[in-house]
Amino acid sequence: MDRMTARPRPVIAIDGPVGAGKSTVARALARLLQFAYLNTGAMYRAVAIAARASGIDPDDPALAERLAPMLERVSITFDGERVLLDGRDVSGEVSAPAIGDLASRLSTLAVVRARMREAQRAAGRDGGIVMEGRDIGTAIFPDAEFKFFLTADVNVRAQRRFAELAARGERVTFAAVLAELRERDRRDQERELAPLRRAPDAIEIDATALSVSAVVDAMKLRIDQARRGEKDLKRT
Repeated sequence: MDRMTARPRPVIAIDGPVGAGKSTVARALARLLQFAYLNTGAMYRAVAIAARASGIDPDDPALAERLAPMLERVSITFDGERVLLDGRDVSGEVSAPAIGDLASRLSTLAVVRARMREAQRAAGRDGGIVMEGRDIGTAIFPDAEFKFFLTADVNVRAQRRFAELAARGERVTFAAVLAELRERDRRDQERELAPLRRAPDAIEIDATALSVSAVVDAMKLRIDQARRGEKDLKRT
């Protein structure tokens, strides 16, 4: 497999639409493999939080120019599963629907994607990481050793998202959640820069009727099979 750089350990890329369960699956797989885990969506949401705090108007015609200096100075890091924005824990804020929608809008901008791409490639430079998002296997690490595309029926994704928000005390309706997911899907798939799509060499897994453990087991099986194959080739 051709790679941009030689890595001591593999990069595992998990892409797919919002609500497919990527974060839960990627986190569990990383724990199983004892790899690092990176939620790239949380990085975009942290940018959205920073933009809102800076009073940046997402409808400003000069939005990209307004964001550029903020992106240069902002710091987004992870402490385990905590998301830190300039050292402040924003883990509880990144999952808010309004932040998710703003992050989706900002992610269409070249200046935002370039800054995130730089940070994400730096995080995965040495491998040993499970990275999930929308364009990991196509734009961030097209040379990832393992690529998966996780999907699920939009109604099932909306039901999961609705249950998650309701459990947190958010006052939402299923219809509103479903409409938001469909809009997010459209925006992700139609954006000009790094649209959501399955990489040609990615393994697609439909999680509509599968448990988290079943999805993780399927991914782990594929990884183990590939590793055994590499070992067999080295012995011949």
